[in-house]
Amino acid sequence: MAKNLVIVESPAKAKTIEGFLGKEFTVKSSFGHVRDLPDKGISIDIENGFKPVYVVSDDKKKIVEELKKLSRSAETVWLATDEDREGEAISWHLKEALDLDEKQTRRITFNEITKTAIQKAITKPRKIDIDLVNAQQARRVLDRLVGFELSPVLWKKVKPSLSAGRVQSVAVRLIVEREREIQNFQSTSFYKTVAVFKAGNAMVKAELNKRFAKHNEALAFVESCKKAVFTIEDLVKKPAKKSPSAPFTTSTLQQEASRKLGFSVARTMSVAQKLYEAGHITYMRTDSVNLSETAINGAKAEITRSYGANYSNPKQYTTKSKGAQEAHEAIRPTYMNNHTAGSDAAEQRLYDLIWKRTIASQMADALLERTTVTINVSGRSEKFIAEGEIIKFDGFLKVYLEGTDEETDENTEGMLPPLKVGEKLNYNEVSSTQRFTHHPPRYTEASLVKKLEELGIGRPSTYAPTISTVQKRNYVVKEDREGKKRQYDNIVLSNGVVKEEKKEENTGAEKSKLFPTDIGMLVTDFLIEHFVDIMDYGFTASVEKEFDNIAQGLTKWNEMIKKFYKPFHKDIENTLEHSERVTGERILGKDPATGKPVIARIGRFGPMVQIGEASDEEKPRFASLRKDQSIQTITFEQAMELFKLPRHLGDYLGKKVTASIGRFGPYISYDGLFASIKAADGDDPMTITLDRAIELIIAKKEAVANSILKTFSENDKAQILKGRWGAYLKFDGKNFRIPKGTEVDDINYNMVLNIVGPAATAKKAASKKGGASKAKGKTSAKTKAEKTAKKTATGVGSKIKTETKAKPAAKKTAKPAPKTKAKPKKKKR
Repeated sequence: MAKNLVIVESPAKAKTIEGFLGKEFTVKSSFGHVRDLPDKGISIDIENGFKPVYVVSDDKKKIVEELKKLSRSAETVWLATDEDREGEAISWHLKEALDLDEKQTRRITFNEITKTAIQKAITKPRKIDIDLVNAQQARRVLDRLVGFELSPVLWKKVKPSLSAGRVQSVAVRLIVEREREIQNFQSTSFYKTVAVFKAGNAMVKAELNKRFAKHNEALAFVESCKKAVFTIEDLVKKPAKKSPSAPFTTSTLQQEASRKLGFSVARTMSVAQKLYEAGHITYMRTDSVNLSETAINGAKAEITRSYGANYSNPKQYTTKSKGAQEAHEAIRPTYMNNHTAGSDAAEQRLYDLIWKRTIASQMADALLERTTVTINVSGRSEKFIAEGEIIKFDGFLKVYLEGTDEETDENTEGMLPPLKVGEKLNYNEVSSTQRFTHHPPRYTEASLVKKLEELGIGRPSTYAPTISTVQKRNYVVKEDREGKKRQYDNIVLSNGVVKEEKKEENTGAEKSKLFPTDIGMLVTDFLIEHFVDIMDYGFTASVEKEFDNIAQGLTKWNEMIKKFYKPFHKDIENTLEHSERVTGERILGKDPATGKPVIARIGRFGPMVQIGEASDEEKPRFASLRKDQSIQTITFEQAMELFKLPRHLGDYLGKKVTASIGRFGPYISYDGLFASIKAADGDDPMTITLDRAIELIIAKKEAVANSILKTFSENDKAQILKGRWGAYLKFDGKNFRIPKGTEVDDINYNMVLNIVGPAATAKKAASKKGGASKAKGKTSAKTKAEKTAKKTATGVGSKIKTETKAKPAAKKTAKPAPKTKAKPKKKKR
């Protein structure tokens, strides 16, 4: 057995490190946290300093036992988990769960998984930093308290099965408020005027320095250009430069990977984790833009070798964030001379982005010459402005240019031909086009991360889970939305003739934007009304600063929790006692047929409309909203259209075909089969034809048939199906994994029962037995009822029959049966 046991949190990390250490070291993985708060129950002793009750989860018991055994036989145990608060907490939990002797335990950290870094860490071990552990513990406890106390309030006051989180709820608020801004935005139109001039054999594009508010003003200006003389009034050339961006932090990597690669925040972090564990990049959770001297020197050497010494400009960047966490370096390649790395396309693309950003950060500024040309229009005060840019030295632009989230009009800058002051220009075309002011842009994952960081909400480790969680909870959806057709005016002067025309454009299309759902908006409004602090941006940011203070040993973690919990718990009690239940109800009008109110609200299964109220004698009629509809904006007319569903489209092979909308969206129903109707295919439940519905039915049948790989004569409810991740077993309506390496053709029914397990089969047997008992009970009840009915029957014939049958029974039951005794009343507890 090796003298040294090294424990890391990831198998991939363990494999990489193992290659750097000698035979005296055994490297094992804990597979993340080995202890945590249990899923059920709050598990925090509020009365005794908010002490958390940690448990080893069932799936980690075997791992813990193995690590215990190895640690007992090792002379030294090295805890080599990540260097941030989460990593420190994992090490502490390992020490506690494995009952490690402090004398034989060493804590080591490193920013990159390279042989040099690992061997250096071994020479500089330290003890577990309990302040970092407490900072993580404070976040975990605080979030558990908020979740476990706030969620039941939502169940009672809004809708069952909802949940709330401290940072997640604030993130949803940002998205909700932006959506309300957009809904309240009033677009106005203006006229943007552009001219294309001839300058020798070249063309010069220029924009008027005034935008007209009205059509007649734009038309008058274009008309005046027919006989106008255009002269270059001024020409200014100015040197300019562009500087490279700092190396990546967690948030800037998430933003840039979203813009340039189309990665979600969660995917970026997953791919970066793999690159780190394989030793290709430094640690990917960091607030720092700092680079080590080794990295700066490595970049200088690579830039000089690849591009020339004049492209190199070594520099150190300063981290602006005062609350930056423990990681000491920006995200960078471990070896600058490795231009490519990664085991798949996603890893290679992300590595390429990181390599280019790091190298560019150490390169020279780009030197430019910007030219601004002012063109006079005779008889008018307005001027045309043309701008051009010449790159004198490309510098860092040779490698990389940062992306942007800004939504801008077309860029009029470009290369300009040689021009001089006083030169007359002839127009090729002058056009004034109607444009419209645009609402604030909806958040993308990248821009939301940027906003959270600006507000000081969350930290690098929280952005990805926060954005993923609000989508999983269905408070926010990320999706594309089609635009709408819009007409606009276009006035064009060409060859001395002014023409006016109406053109059409697509506007309002959205790509991978974050939209709040109805339930997200309703929950946000409820929380803002009753939990001011929890939903306040400044308060949430101040909590993050408290965590930083705990990490620096300036604040006791349980004192911080106590200060937060007392007013929070009071708000919980007040809300439960005094607040009304909310449904977001909007009365849209009255149903012409019945005179009953038409109401939009949140129902048990989501947004819906109804005709009538629960208090009416007749049950209300309900209809689910479509995916693109909201209780906030749906009109009376749109609501009434929904009550036309389900639509009977006709019959197919003697069975009825209907179109409707359900909990999961529009669908076709046919003989127990359900086929989704997808707007992306141009289908709509209100307009879909029988022929198109039959196409969907046939396609669905084929898909179902193709997914069945095997059936069993012993049980028609047992099937082997083809799933997204391979074959799986469906048994009695439940899905089960098939053991790895098992061939579908080899599976028989006995193997099915083994996969399902004795608990499921026993449950099924009990179900059958229970069914028989119930049947028996029903028979007994029926017999008793029949006897009672006969005893109370009237008429001579009935009486004679009852008496005749009752005599034998009377002989058998001469003594009073226990059942006939009066049952004693139960005492109230």
